Amino acid sequence: QVQLVESGGGLVQTGGSLSLSCTASGRALTNFGMGWIRQAPGKEREFVAALRWNGGTTYYADSVKGRFTISKDSAKNTVFLQMNSLKPEDTAVYFCVAADPRPITSQARNPGAYRYWGQGTQVTVSS
Repeated sequence: QVQLVESGGGLVQTGGSLSLSCTASGRALTNFGMGWIRQAPGKEREFVAALRWNGGTTYYADSVKGRFTISKDSAKNTVFLQMNSLKPEDTAVYFCVAADPRPITSQARNPGAYRYWGQGTQVTVSS
């Protein structure tokens, strides 16, 4: 089993920035893919960003490309999501997710490809 614990999030004005972090425990992350999925009220879960733990290949949703950056600290088993130029439509609960083995490229943006989920953290962007 893998446990994912998120932190960060909160309330910010349009154009502001927030940073999320997620620390994984329970297993070595060598072959993992990790990322972030969000869900806004009344909407389906939406892929945001992901990376391959080995090699660091990253994937982004078109809606966040150029504004969000996913990164990791291997020594701390932690993945980060830096969110800049936030918009009201970014308001959602953000879930840290992980998969072992990492999803193949064609599935990396599929929320269903991730077996492990954190509890979620709220991000609210006011207009």
